[in-house]
Amino acid sequence: MALLEIKNLGISFGGLRAVDNFSITIEKGQLYGLIGPNGAGKTTIFNLLTGVYKPNAGTILLDGNNITGKKTVDINRAGIARTFQNIRLFKDLTVLDNVKTGLHNSHPYSTVAGILRLPQYFKVEKEMDEKAVELLKVFDLDKEKDTLASNLPYGKQRKLEIARALATGPKLLLLDEPAAGMNPNETAELMDTIRFVRDNFDMTILLIEHDMKLVSGICERLTVLNFGQVLTQGKTADVLHDPEVIKAYLGE
Repeated sequence: MALLEIKNLGISFGGLRAVDNFSITIEKGQLYGLIGPNGAGKTTIFNLLTGVYKPNAGTILLDGNNITGKKTVDINRAGIARTFQNIRLFKDLTVLDNVKTGLHNSHPYSTVAGILRLPQYFKVEKEMDEKAVELLKVFDLDKEKDTLASNLPYGKQRKLEIARALATGPKLLLLDEPAAGMNPNETAELMDTIRFVRDNFDMTILLIEHDMKLVSGICERLTVLNFGQVLTQGKTADVLHDPEVIKAYLGE
């Protein structure tokens, strides 16, 4: 059974059909890319998948469960986490505490235990600290765990946002232009990190990206979106050599 199945998804804003009849199937463990020109509707689809917008039409199934139109928090608990095109960290919190915010659903303690600092509070906090450091080691950020997120270099802020998303324990990770603003060396390192996450966290990944080197290097399948509609879908090599894709995406 597919991990994610979207059927005929659609949404309109002020009479404009931003996404129309969008369908996609992603198998467990796939690295899948969603590409297209600016304004094609890619981030809108991520917003529909994560409950930021409610669709006017269509169905979203995650692991066979209908999550269409649910609240963001419920979708996250169901197993979808994301990063954003414009980084959204808690910049006044430390690197460690940013990751810990993603762990609270799986490491709860009562309000009373937190206020009174009961033994349960210290036990759970210790468990979260240990888990957060484990995740930070994956991204080579553990030595900066006490640094404010706002003081990290740009590329490391990108990595921290992925680490925080993973802390929620997702089945599906959505990456919205993870290589945006990165130099070639940072992008190459990011590609290795994404592969590591997929292989070692049993993760399925759907990413939006404009860096075609990254897309061709890690994505197994692609969907090309144009004017809110699917232009084509298929294996990455086939899609990237499709004349219609070249014309729509590169403007040639």
